[in-house]
Amino acid sequence: MSDKKKLKLVLCWHMHQPEYRDLQTGEFKLPWTYLHVIKDYVDMVAHLEAVPKAKAVVNFAPILLEQIEEYARQVNGYLHDRISITDPLLAALVDPSIPADPEERMRLVKDCMRANRERQIDRYPTFKRLIEMADWLEHHYDSLTYVNSQFISDVLAWYHLIWMGETIKLTDSRIKRLIEKGSGYTLHDRIEIIEVIAEQLTSVICRYKALARKGQVELSVTPYAHPIMPLLLDLNSTHEAMPDAPLPELDTYPGGEERVKWHLDKGVQTFKRLFGFKPKGCWPSEGGVSGQTLKILGDFGFDWTASGGSVLHNSLNLPENGKKPGIHHPFKLQETDVACFFRDDGLSDLIGFEYSKWHADDAVGDLIHHLENIAVHESGDKVVSIIMDGENAWEYYPANGYYFLSALYQRLASHPHIELTTFSECLQNKVDVKPLVKMVAGSWVYGTFSTWIGDADKNRGWDMLGDAKWTFDKVISVGKLTDKQMQQAELQLAVCEGSDWFWWFGDYNPGEAVSNFEKQFRLNLANLYRLLGEEPPAYLAMSFTQGSGAPAMGGAMRPGVELT
Repeated sequence: MSDKKKLKLVLCWHMHQPEYRDLQTGEFKLPWTYLHVIKDYVDMVAHLEAVPKAKAVVNFAPILLEQIEEYARQVNGYLHDRISITDPLLAALVDPSIPADPEERMRLVKDCMRANRERQIDRYPTFKRLIEMADWLEHHYDSLTYVNSQFISDVLAWYHLIWMGETIKLTDSRIKRLIEKGSGYTLHDRIEIIEVIAEQLTSVICRYKALARKGQVELSVTPYAHPIMPLLLDLNSTHEAMPDAPLPELDTYPGGEERVKWHLDKGVQTFKRLFGFKPKGCWPSEGGVSGQTLKILGDFGFDWTASGGSVLHNSLNLPENGKKPGIHHPFKLQETDVACFFRDDGLSDLIGFEYSKWHADDAVGDLIHHLENIAVHESGDKVVSIIMDGENAWEYYPANGYYFLSALYQRLASHPHIELTTFSECLQNKVDVKPLVKMVAGSWVYGTFSTWIGDADKNRGWDMLGDAKWTFDKVISVGKLTDKQMQQAELQLAVCEGSDWFWWFGDYNPGEAVSNFEKQFRLNLANLYRLLGEEPPAYLAMSFTQGSGAPAMGGAMRPGVELT
């Protein structure tokens, strides 16, 4: 079978974390960026390095890249000059003195319980025992005074060991030895762990850059702070896929188009600074697209973008779009200059939500069987796009997805009828790009914007953001800020515009996550008002959303098609 006849398959992994820093104090409020570096971003690049014939598209949110860079700077600063680290959990790992206060000890222990029970905690009997003791302590608070420093030291060491990527556990003799040690961890042991963490933080971006240089990986970008571009441009675009959704009191986000262009420009600048070239593709935050969004992406010079399969299904159901071609093609919306690829939601969601429960060889075999069926039953030049979160799925797999991902790349790279490729290569090789007369605005989650708007708590968040933006515009128009203050305020506004805060608002999410993210959203808005020289509104002192749900995968991922 010639390359022209082979089924083209694009694996696209999206790496994203929101801004976890309080930009005014520099403190990291949550540790997920460095934990996902040592567990997922290093594993994902190692799997590609191990199979040179494999290819993938890897997308980085610029705000994540900046945080990785800052963590690397801080951790190396600690190791070389003993400069303090502003992430409380990472700082505690290397603090010579364990806090004496029982409440502080309990907070540290609770922070070290945030991991997948089945795959991360229960895998190691010694750590499992420590966590069972921690569970007991939560219910017997008065016994905390009897907890000694060694217990805290061991919990801190173990927590960071369980978050290490499988490729590190298999190859790093220090980590192997420390896992085997099991208990009685010393300060020296904990400093060894942070040395490993420093190596990963320092090298991870360079490793992806090296694969991009070889042509094995295509790197793409997201708007700077991960905003939902169609909503900044037009809140009413919500109604294209959800005609009856209630909207915020805010009619329109003030100056939305200007803000979208700011995020794209700043995102590309950050990407170029770290990778040395301008990306050809843009994964819009959460696959959020609309006609106006595609026009702007084309004007920015991007060759391609991508979204969810449900967005394409909704669009093809419009009478304007006439006969329905298959979904396994890129499309170009009329009067725009950017090709849009659409995710195969079924195959992507199998990896995200189902295959973690299967034996790795059976899961990869099943995926290949689906791809072979597509190759046989759909005529013409096909591109199957599997697009998914590059970090959150793997903790539900045995060994952080090591066996699944190893088998996936090896078997796909050597398959006679499947060609692993990238979006840019597809366009260079002149794949058939289908026309689209009209698009229904939506995202890769259910094909709608329901994850970010249309619920009372999410709408309240938009109204709070709108209030802050009006204040921002008013202060800027008066011209009382210096250039430096203006830059700080603009950056702080960008963080407030990120999608993640809205993702977590709403009762169907887990309580702790909702609380963490809504607190940070209110802090971000309050910081913005202060930077503008204004008093934050009183409502920012009060919680406005709580969660009590238990969604699949803890709510960090959602399927492309809504399960009814």
